[in-house]
Amino acid sequence: MAYNKLANAIRALSMDAVQKANSGHPGAPLGMADMAEALWRGFLRHNPKDPQWPNRDRFVLSNGHASMLIYSLLHLTGYDLSIEDLKQFRQLDSKTPGHPEYGEVPGVETTTGPLGQGIANAVGMAMAESMLAKQFNRDGFDIVDHYTYAFLGDGCLMEGISHECCSLAGTLGLGKLIVLYDSNGISIDGEVKGWFGDDTAERFKAYHWQVIDVKDGNDSEEIRKAIAEAQADKDHPSIIICHTTIGCGSPNKGGKSSSHGAPLGDDEIALTRKNIGWEYPPFEIPEDVYKEWNAVEKGEALEKAWNELFERYAAAYPELASEFKRRIAGELPVDLDAKAIEWAMSLQQTPAKIATRKAGQNALDFFGALLPEFVGGSADLAPSNLTMNKASVSVVPHNVSGNYIHWGVREFAMCACMNGILLHGGFRPYGGTFLIFSEYARNAIRMSALMKIPTLYVFTHDSIGVGEDGPTHEPIEQTATLRMVPNLDTWRPCDQVETAMAWKHMVERKDGPSDIVLTRQGLEQMPRTEAQVRDIEKGGYVLVDCDGTPDLILIATGSEVALAFHAAETLKAEGKKVRVVSMPCCEVFDRQSEEYKQSVLPCAVRARVAVEAGTTQGWYKYVGLDGAVLGLDRYGASGPAAKLFEKFGFTVDNLVRVAKTVLK
Repeated sequence: MAYNKLANAIRALSMDAVQKANSGHPGAPLGMADMAEALWRGFLRHNPKDPQWPNRDRFVLSNGHASMLIYSLLHLTGYDLSIEDLKQFRQLDSKTPGHPEYGEVPGVETTTGPLGQGIANAVGMAMAESMLAKQFNRDGFDIVDHYTYAFLGDGCLMEGISHECCSLAGTLGLGKLIVLYDSNGISIDGEVKGWFGDDTAERFKAYHWQVIDVKDGNDSEEIRKAIAEAQADKDHPSIIICHTTIGCGSPNKGGKSSSHGAPLGDDEIALTRKNIGWEYPPFEIPEDVYKEWNAVEKGEALEKAWNELFERYAAAYPELASEFKRRIAGELPVDLDAKAIEWAMSLQQTPAKIATRKAGQNALDFFGALLPEFVGGSADLAPSNLTMNKASVSVVPHNVSGNYIHWGVREFAMCACMNGILLHGGFRPYGGTFLIFSEYARNAIRMSALMKIPTLYVFTHDSIGVGEDGPTHEPIEQTATLRMVPNLDTWRPCDQVETAMAWKHMVERKDGPSDIVLTRQGLEQMPRTEAQVRDIEKGGYVLVDCDGTPDLILIATGSEVALAFHAAETLKAEGKKVRVVSMPCCEVFDRQSEEYKQSVLPCAVRARVAVEAGTTQGWYKYVGLDGAVLGLDRYGASGPAAKLFEKFGFTVDNLVRVAKTVLK
C-alpha cells in the first residue's frame, strides 16, 4: 500500500514515544493514523491557540489507551504540547500521561481509558450542543453550530455502556454526532471473532443510526468521503466502520495482538520506518510535514469569524449574549448565594415533616427558577426520585429544546453522558436513580471526581426505609463506598433545611462532583438557630448542645438525626450532658479548619456514638476506639419500613442503650 506521509508522522511519533517509555499501546495509533489525518485535516474545526473556543468541534478518543494518537495530533496541529512533552510520555508529572486526562493536557476534551465511557461522553456533548443551539440560536445567528466526533474500537463496543448511550443517541436523533469505529478485530487476547461476533452494522441500524462502511480504513480519501456523507444526514447520528489493520505499517506485528499493548521494539521500529518510507530519526518531523499539519492559522480565522458573528448577535440580542457567556464560563448568578440562604431560613421557620426526596424536589424548584442551565433527568424513576421540577420540559426525539432528559433504564450511560454535557459547557446536569443503583454508574461517578468536574447526582431511597422492596433495593454499603471516592462530596441531609443547604453547596461547588442521598420516608424537622442553618454548609455542626463539656457526643446523618435528637433528650433527663452533631457531609466537614472541627468534636470527649442506617465502616474515624457505631453490617429485609428500623435496632431506646455502653 501507499502510505500517507502526513499520517506517517503520527505513526512515527507514536511508536517512538511508546518505545522511549517502554510502555504503551502503539498498535491503535498506527492503525488509526489515516482516520485521524482525514478527520483532523479535512473536517475538524478547532483553534489550537484557544482550546476552549466555545464553537469548536469536540473530539473524543474513546479508546483512550491509544493516547499517543491524540498527543501526536495535538503536537502536530499546534497545541501547547511540545516534542519534549512527547518524549516524556507516561512519565511522572508529564503532560502526556498514559491515558488522556482532562485538565492536564491542552486540547483533551475528556479523560478516557475505561472503555465505553468516551463514547458516552461524546453522546452527552452532542446532546449539549443540540440543546444549547435550540436555546440560543436565532435566525441568521447560529452561534452554536459544531460537531462531536469520537473514535472508538472493538473494546468500547463490547462494553454494555455503548449499548445504553448509542441506543439513546439514535432515539434522540443526534445528527451532529459522528463516530469512527476502528474495526481491526484485535484486542489484548487476540482475534475478537471468538468472543465478539456482533453484526455491528445491523446493531447500529437498529439504533436508528446512519451506518457507513469503509472497506479500507487506512485509505484517508475513502474516510473523507464517508465523513462528508455522515455530515449530510442531519437526522441521525452516524457510525463510520473503518476496517483497519492494528499496527499498520509494522511488517511483523501489524494485524497482530503483539502490537496492541507493548512497544514494537527497536528492530521492528527500524523495519517499520523502512516499510512506510519514513526516513527521519526518532522524534524528528520535517518542516514540510509540520506546515501541512499546522492548524493555527485556519483555527484563528474560524474563531475570528465566529467572534464577529457573536458581536452581531450581541448587538441584536444583548440579554441572550450575556447569558450565553455566563453559562459557558460556568458562572452563577451573583445573587444566588443570598437568595438561597434567605430561602433556607424561611424553611426553618415553616417546619414540615416530609421525605428528603420531596425536599430535594422543592430545592430543584427553587434553584431551577434561578438557573436556566439546570438540565435534569432520571434513569426511569422520575416519579420516585422526584427529579422533575416546575421548570422541567422533557427532551424528545429530534427536538431537544427541553431541559429534562428521560434517560430510560440506563444508569451508567446517564452519569457518563452527564459528564459529557458538563464538559461541553453551558449546562449543570443532574441525574437521579435509587441509591442502590449507583453501583451501575460507579465508574462514571469516579471519572467526574477524577476530572474535578461538578456533575450532580441524586440518589433516593437511601436505606432500609425502602421497606417492602426488600434487600435487593435497600442500600447498606453504598453511602459508605461513595464517601470513599476521592473528591466526591456525599450529602445525606436530615430534613428540608439541610436538603436546601446541601443543594446550595452542591450548586456552588466548582472543583468536583457531589451526590445527595435522600429518603423515601418522611423525616421530622430539627430546630435550629440562624447560625446553625449557616453551619450546615460546613458539613457537620452542633445541632444540640449542653452546658460545659459533654459527657457524650452523638453523631448522626439523614433519618437517624431525629433518633439522636430524641435519645439525647432521654439521656439528658437522666442527668447526662449530651451533644448531638449532625454530619450531613463528612467530606466537607473534613475540609474545615482544625479549630472548627475541634469545636464540634473536641478530642477531650472520648465517649462518642455514631448512628447511620448503613454499614459501620467509615464512622470509627469520628468515634475512635472508645466509641461505638450503631449501624447495619448485613443486608436488610422485606417489610414495612417502621418494622425494619425496629428489627435492626434503629430506635431511641436502643440508641440510648448503646450510648450507655460507652459512658461506663
